[in-house]
Formats: sequence, structure tokens, C-alpha cells
Amino acid sequence: MNIEERFLKYVSYDTQSDEYSNTTPSTLKQLDLAKELVKEMLEIGISDAHLDEYGIVYGTIKGNGGTGDIIGFIAHMDTSPDASGKNIKPQKITNYDGSIIELNKELGLSLNPEEFTSLKKMIGHDLITTDGTTLLGADDKAGVAIIMDFANYLYQHPEIKHNDIKIAFTPDEEVGRGTDNFNVKKFNAKYAYTVDGGDIAEYNYENFNAYSANVEITGKSIHPGNAKNKMISAINLAIEFENMLPEEKKPYYTDGYDGFNHLHHLEGNCEKATLEYIIRNHDLQLAKKQIADFERIKTYLNDKYNYEAINLDINESYLNMAEIIKENYYIIEKLQAAMKKVGIESYASPIRGGTDGARLTFMGLPCPNIGTGGENYHGPFEFVSLTMMKQAVKIITELVKE
Repeated sequence: MNIEERFLKYVSYDTQSDEYSNTTPSTLKQLDLAKELVKEMLEIGISDAHLDEYGIVYGTIKGNGGTGDIIGFIAHMDTSPDASGKNIKPQKITNYDGSIIELNKELGLSLNPEEFTSLKKMIGHDLITTDGTTLLGADDKAGVAIIMDFANYLYQHPEIKHNDIKIAFTPDEEVGRGTDNFNVKKFNAKYAYTVDGGDIAEYNYENFNAYSANVEITGKSIHPGNAKNKMISAINLAIEFENMLPEEKKPYYTDGYDGFNHLHHLEGNCEKATLEYIIRNHDLQLAKKQIADFERIKTYLNDKYNYEAINLDINESYLNMAEIIKENYYIIEKLQAAMKKVGIESYASPIRGGTDGARLTFMGLPCPNIGTGGENYHGPFEFVSLTMMKQAVKIITELVKE
């Protein structure tokens, strides 16, 4: 299989994860792809390829005389719960000419380079898009395909000397659990790279400090005919809570290093309401100020209505790996050199999200992120450059060469 065939095969598997599931992995269908990957790894020559009890795939490309660092490469198998990953119908655009790409005429969906400006630097590339009814799954099956194609290439080219190379594919990254059961000791790499980014020239070692906030609201439900001075609607309290948060911290006003508070789920009635937020900032102290806003609003509303109407639960999801990576900056310098060798002028960009690598870094495995050529993840406008995917294989091959 070539890299295109691998990618199209992998996106045919529905591997959507589920944040509300308590199982490991969160959806059993992720194991279908995991088992297929183990099978392919064994066929390539990765003799220790296996699937563990937590749904994580591990394997080692055995060294052939190299004595450098043992490096790892990691990608995730699941796709986002934000859009359907079932019955994906990829569309290929060969030698993209810079024009508007029609995704779905009936739905009126298209990729216009004036809106999706990354297309402007992909003229001449081969692209794969959705048909407008699902996401594509390039996040992160592009990464999976890149690593698998890289592994196959090394076994086909034994003249490339390298030490042991570690590979892992994780479930549940999209719901924040990709590394909950990752065995860093067993993986046994000095450092690793996640292959889970966007533009091939971009690399990442800064990510958000990430928290989740669950706001449970208890109202006072009274028959509306007799509600005067008695009823307190949980729905109206939810609206009041949301409106007290800083308007400028909504995601659609932010970019770069800006933090945000994102209300991603709201449900309720007069008696009970629930708001679910994600809180993000690259600066830990600013993230703590955002958390303080939630606490302040809770206290204010409970005092205003003179009972415990608001219950707030805030949990840490992951932290910014930047400080740890800076202490091991040779990992970045090695990546910069590899990208330069394949003719790519690289640049660093803060991740406006998180990767498995962020948590792995805090678990003792420094793990910056490499691009895959994918764009517009988690929805019907997602696409990937096959041209960039092939470049990614060259980059990680350079990383392991001695």
C-alpha cells in the first residue's frame, strides 16, 4: 500500500470516541482499527507489534546498527465526537489549481480559498476532502498513515542506519484520555514526536493549559400560574451565568496566544440546568484568572438568590508542555534540521488545543508535535494534502537517520 491507500483505508473505519462513556477505550469500534494496524505492523516486520488491554497499539522498528537516541512516534486513532465519522466518502483533487472546491452541491458546501486561506499555499498539491456530510478523519489518521508508511519505508531500505524506533497509536485523544494508560516505561523512548499537527512547515511545543468546568444549576420550579416572587428558572440562571463571563473570552474573538472560555454543552429546564465549558490559556496565571471568574460568578449568584443555586466543578485536563520542552530544546533543533534537509522552512506555532504529547511530556517523555498537512479538523470542511503527508514521511525519516 502507498500512503494514499493507507489513509483511505484507515478513514473507512468509524473510530469516533465518546466523552460520556466510562469504558476504556470509550468506544469499542476504535479497536477494529487498532487490530488492523497490529496486523499490518506484523506484516511490515514489526515483530513485537501488539494491542494492550487499554486499546493502545505498541511496536518497535528494530535498530540495524545505529547508536543514536531511541525516538518514538505517536498518533491517535480516534476521531472527534463533534461530527460523524461514519461512512466517510473522501473526494480526491489532483493537482489543485486554486479554485473553489465543491464539497456537496445539495448542501451548498464548498472550500473557498478566500475563506480557507491555507488552500492558497497548496496549489499543485493532491488533496483529499470530505463530501460535506462527515468529517474526514485526517485528525489523526493522516498521522497514523504517515507513521505506517515511514515504518514500511525503513524496512524496504535497510541501508538507512538507525537505532530502535518506537511506535504507538492511542485511542481517545479527542476526549482527553489518550494517555491515561500509556506505559512510558514500556515504550522506552528517550523522547518522541506526535504526528498530529496541521501545516507541514509548522511544529509545536507550546499548548494550552486546559481545564473543564461543569456548572450545575438548581432552580425553584413553581407552576407558572402561581410563580410570582417564587419561581427561579434554572434556564434563566444559566443564561445569567454565561452572560457574566467576559464576552471577549469567547473562542470566536480569539487567536494566537489568546485564551478562551467555551460553552460547548447546555441543557436544562426550569428545575435543573447544566453548562459544560472548556477553559484554555497558554499562560497558566491567566488560566487561573479565568477559573477565578467562574468562582466569582458562582459566589455572586448564590448570594444574589440567597441559596446554593450554583454548583461548580473544575478539573485540570492538561498543562502547557513548553517549559519542559525548552529544557530539552535539542529535540526541537533536531526537528528543525530534519525539516531543512527536506527543503522545508519551518516555524513554531502555539497549539490552540492539546495533543497526547502534552501529557506525555509531563509523564517524562518529552513530545513536541509535527504537522500532517491536515486542515479544518472536526467537521465537514476538513481536508488533507497528500503532498504534505509524503513530506512528513521524509521528515521523520531524516529524524532517525544516522
